[in-house]
Amino acid sequence: MNYKELNKRVLTSIILLPALIISIFSKGYYFNILLVVVLVIATYEWYIINKKSYIYFILGFFVIFSSLISAHFLRGGDFESQFFFLWLISIAFFSDTGGYVFGKFFGGKKLTKISPNKTVSGMIGSFIFSIFPILIIHFSGQIELINLNLVTLSIKTFFLSLFFSFICQMGDILVSYFKRKNNIKDAGNILPGHGGLLDRIDGLIFLLLFSSILNFLKII
Repeated sequence: MNYKELNKRVLTSIILLPALIISIFSKGYYFNILLVVVLVIATYEWYIINKKSYIYFILGFFVIFSSLISAHFLRGGDFESQFFFLWLISIAFFSDTGGYVFGKFFGGKKLTKISPNKTVSGMIGSFIFSIFPILIIHFSGQIELINLNLVTLSIKTFFLSLFFSFICQMGDILVSYFKRKNNIKDAGNILPGHGGLLDRIDGLIFLLLFSSILNFLKII
């Protein structure tokens, strides 16, 4: 395992995660400003990947924009929805981290030719790590204090965690397909250890879209 790259990823996360959490639980306009910044950077990186195809660029922009609109509504305006949104973000983060750690440590069979760095062991690690957020919430004993009904350890949240991890992984592979198609390794270099912003949130983009659909259907 490349511990130097891992240390970069961890350090970047330590810096960004508190800022993200603060924006989620702060006044709405702080979070909306963050969404606008993400939209601008992610759109630019998506353009770099697909500047030879305006059709793919427009379709991708629509997906990114729709995802960030979904983030706005999923976050909501009350503490319960904000905490639920944080749980979603945590699943994406832990799923990505699990894939990286297991993939680098165990290696093994490649998952797909689309993204040579993806391995079966990494996929398994993503599924395992995706369950960590709900376990942390449950065993911390804080769930009763904050009186949340949406985020409790149950069969539903267990399988939702696995499903959301799957969505994140498919989103990651889809964006990797376009990067490979255009001979681009990373969407950018704004995040040390991760590459571009889009490299870090590709799975999250699709997670937010699917979550908003499930929320609309009253499944979550």
